[in-house]
Amino acid sequence: MSETSKGQDFESNLSRAAQSVAEFDSNRRGPVDKLQHVLHENPALVPLIVLVMSLLVFAVLVGERFFSPFAMTLILQQVQIVGVLAAAQSLIILTAGIDLSVGAIAVLCSVIMGQVTFRYGIPASVAIPIGLLAGTLIGAASGWLVARVKLPPFIVTLGMWQIVLAANYIYSANETIRSQDIEAEAPMLQFFGTSFKVGADEAGRGGATITLGVVFMVLLFALLTYMLRHTAWGRHVYAVGDDPEAAELAGVNVNRTIISVYAVVGLICAFAAWVMIGRFGSVSPSATTGVIGNIQSITAVVIGGISLFGGRGSILGALFGALIVGVFELGLRMYGADPQWTFLLIGVLIIGATTVDQWIRKAAA
Repeated sequence: MSETSKGQDFESNLSRAAQSVAEFDSNRRGPVDKLQHVLHENPALVPLIVLVMSLLVFAVLVGERFFSPFAMTLILQQVQIVGVLAAAQSLIILTAGIDLSVGAIAVLCSVIMGQVTFRYGIPASVAIPIGLLAGTLIGAASGWLVARVKLPPFIVTLGMWQIVLAANYIYSANETIRSQDIEAEAPMLQFFGTSFKVGADEAGRGGATITLGVVFMVLLFALLTYMLRHTAWGRHVYAVGDDPEAAELAGVNVNRTIISVYAVVGLICAFAAWVMIGRFGSVSPSATTGVIGNIQSITAVVIGGISLFGGRGSILGALFGALIVGVFELGLRMYGADPQWTFLLIGVLIIGATTVDQWIRKAAA
């Protein structure tokens, strides 16, 4: 066969070949896929929607008095302790851990602040930093056991919860320091209980009453939001929670990050102790926060859309989660419903939030 005929055959075959080189599947998303992607990119959006819907529902059931300044500020005052503890719990859960000792650490640190002041005659201005240091050291100890000894966070913090509660009762001798004594001799311990009016008239009537504890809670969430979004430490927290092995290969010091997170959490719990004294006025080793504060903080975080698997979620969601619980508690109380409905509905929210989290995670798969 001649060279000319070979060339003609090649050209004729080429002319009959498909003109497209390759085809790819369309990248268009359906409405459900788009919603799933939006919620994945904005994890705090779901709890925000639930919070707004809760407010609207109780506005219909209770009426205008639910939106009164008194009711709204009462919700904030009720959730300030849980909110601060939820901020601490969020950091642990973002690293794919869990902390069952946050409430107990808060109670012990409040006892340390009170006892150092009244038992040893040390000024409150010194006793408070001692309490803050104690919380930080307890948290760092838990972090060291998790990071270096490689114990599961659940086991470490469960054991720490028992140890801290026992130390709390042993050290305090089950002694309660009365609010009158604190107010007379160490008012600085009640600093976060200081309140001020917003929107009141010239005679001081009406308006909303805000405590410094509420202000601290909001500022704490703002600070942690900035740190998690805009600092290397914050990106390391997410990376460790998402995939610690990949994070280590990328140059992240996983052990140091975990220890630092637990230490910061201990410090935040100690601040929660200071907020507790301001909220209750007194210092009591038998405060219920030591037992139920752990569950309340986990509840707020889960409802807030932070994944229990770590590495995903917005800490603002934990604030919304705490507010949702506060709205349900006050709304049902004002409606006159049985208090058990609060636990039932919050239980439904927990299961629903976890289900939504699993569905949203598919967007990243």
